[in-house]
Amino acid sequence: MDTVGTGTLANTLASMKYGASVSACGLAGGADLPASVIPFLLRGVNLLGIDSVMCPYEKRLQAWHRIAGDLPMDKLDSLTSEVGLAEVKEYGDKILKGQVRGRLVINVGG
Repeated sequence: MDTVGTGTLANTLASMKYGASVSACGLAGGADLPASVIPFLLRGVNLLGIDSVMCPYEKRLQAWHRIAGDLPMDKLDSLTSEVGLAEVKEYGDKILKGQVRGRLVINVGG
């Protein structure tokens, strides 16, 4: 799953194994896709767009229920780190350098 777009999505597509699928659900880094068609043609990679804006409420609710039931929360917790608001700039720099993996939760009270 990619939420950044642009070069990050292109790199993700290029690194996928044969028959893999990548879901794109955000464009935080940009809407362009500086990539070749090689992952699609030679390795059968699938790029799936996720519509989180116009998707009907009932369908979104169904998806959230499925995620809540299927997603192993212990694995999600192991990929999540909490940082204080004072650390945002430091972690922003680390993210841009590719030094952060997983999800960061910003504690605005800390």
